[in-house]
Amino acid sequence: MLAKKIYNILLFFVIFFIIFFMSAIVSSQLVLKGEVATVPKIIGKTLEEAKPELDRKRLSIVKKGEQFDNQWKQGKIIFQDPAPGSKVKYFKAVKVIVSAGSEMIIIPRLTGKNYETINQTLSDAGLRKGKISYVHNTKYSAGKIIAQYPPAFEEAGRNFYVSLLVSQGGEEEKYLMPDLIGKEAETMIVRLKELGFNVADKRQKYYPHLNIPGIITNQTPRPGFPLQKNNPITLEVSK
Repeated sequence: MLAKKIYNILLFFVIFFIIFFMSAIVSSQLVLKGEVATVPKIIGKTLEEAKPELDRKRLSIVKKGEQFDNQWKQGKIIFQDPAPGSKVKYFKAVKVIVSAGSEMIIIPRLTGKNYETINQTLSDAGLRKGKISYVHNTKYSAGKIIAQYPPAFEEAGRNFYVSLLVSQGGEEEKYLMPDLIGKEAETMIVRLKELGFNVADKRQKYYPHLNIPGIITNQTPRPGFPLQKNNPITLEVSK
């Protein structure tokens, strides 16, 4: 009799625990079923395009960084986590990496442009200024770009250095510096300036043995030295 009573009590507890665990499993499945969303494919979309699609799934989006990619244009999503088709709980964040654009750059045309204005053009293209060479050229005015390497419309890697050949304009005519020592300074200065020469400095110096002020006692460049009109001329004058 006692054994039967114990048996019935044990049987009751076994049935109770079976029902309890089955109810818990069923309840959890029902809860999970109501909270699960399927992650859509957002690779190839922009952040602005992907956000509404994730909002409809009660999911959010988090940008984790950018990466150069030759397949997708700048601003397009190239990677997502969780992957498309994954089952996740509502309100989970989908982490994405966005394309920073191609690592290959189309070289812009710089020939004919003014050298002083190309910094922004190179920066916008993702390129850098390389070796700069200068040459006199009558076809191009001073400061104009005559040639470039790499040539326009070729491809190069990002941050590639573009070398340029820049015009200095037509070469100025050359003269021989005259001998001005012993001549009256003001007269020579007026004459040089009338001819278009650059008298940059006039220095006065006292000479005990020279009693006449205003006489040129020294000059740079020296007499006979090759000279262009824009080269500075310095004169030393007695006082």
